[in-house]
Amino acid sequence: MLGDVLKDMRVIDMGQYIPGPFACLLLSDLGAEVIKIEPPGGDPMRLFGPLDPDGVSPLYKVLNRNKTVVTLDLKSAEGKAGLATLIGRSHGLVESFRPGVMERLGFGEAALDGLNRALVHVMVSGFGQTGPWRDRAGHDMTYLALSGALAMSGTADQPVAPFPPLADHAGAMMAVVAMLAGLLRRLRSGRGGHYDLSLYESARALNAMGLALAARGAPTARGHDLLNGGAAYYKIYGTADGGHLAVAPIEPKFWAAFCAALDRPDLVARQSEPLPQTALIAELEALFATRDRQAWMAVLGPADCCVEPVCRPDEVLAGVLEAPRGMVHSGTDGLIDLLLPILLAESGAAPRQPLREATIDEAIALWDRVGH
Repeated sequence: MLGDVLKDMRVIDMGQYIPGPFACLLLSDLGAEVIKIEPPGGDPMRLFGPLDPDGVSPLYKVLNRNKTVVTLDLKSAEGKAGLATLIGRSHGLVESFRPGVMERLGFGEAALDGLNRALVHVMVSGFGQTGPWRDRAGHDMTYLALSGALAMSGTADQPVAPFPPLADHAGAMMAVVAMLAGLLRRLRSGRGGHYDLSLYESARALNAMGLALAARGAPTARGHDLLNGGAAYYKIYGTADGGHLAVAPIEPKFWAAFCAALDRPDLVARQSEPLPQTALIAELEALFATRDRQAWMAVLGPADCCVEPVCRPDEVLAGVLEAPRGMVHSGTDGLIDLLLPILLAESGAAPRQPLREATIDEAIALWDRVGH
């Protein structure tokens, strides 16, 4: 298992919503002991979306598995003292406050260095700690809008925001990279550091190919290019029952198999038609509208031509629970955990545990048992 990679590493999660908590969830999957600090009102994610009978969102619960959650009022002397004690015992800290908030709370970079010079401090914010936009507000969709990714996604008529939130998860992954890099640097040098990353720049980094094309004078246009709707062989098609198929036989051998399964050998040569392939797309749209999704998969599935059904979330759950690779775990609280999707020598993924609430004294005692 990978659950021993960060064994005995102690990480403080001061994030809210998705980026920081998801990053620390992955760190916990690698074996880190994570204590999540929340203000008296709690992480706003607790009340986000439909709530469980206990009044807490399942979204909050799945993002905070494996963690010990402690409520601290960081505006009080007692709360500050509790956090300072944890920081002195920790290897890493992930926080997602807007720039300047940690400083105002008394935990700026200099203060953190004084408490623990070896601390790996990862700062996740919308636009970074420096620059003219450091204080600008934003959310996932606005970061995507500024990154150019949103303009390239959707139909020819309108951009469509992806789900799950791309910038938030990109930022979380970058936070994990920053923490792992920081811990490795700490191991080699004994020094910690302050790692500054922005959600906007994380999303923009994922759009490197699109921006490279734009720099060459060939910007990607929605509905006109190969990967975003302009190619008949990389397109989403509706079926007679209101379902959809993801059709992606890009390589000529897969396109030939696709055409053979449809009994339409006349379409093989048409793969090379110029983009956007409006006429060919219209022809395939009309064809797929004649049968339901299941009937089409009965024809195209055996052909192994890169065609799959667009699955609803309930269909995904029904399917993955039967998957043999052990990446899905049904928790004691009825939640489904999609585990860290990395296997080490087929040793299996470590199951996640529900979060637990604790006092600051209990949290400190826990870390003292882990080892100081």
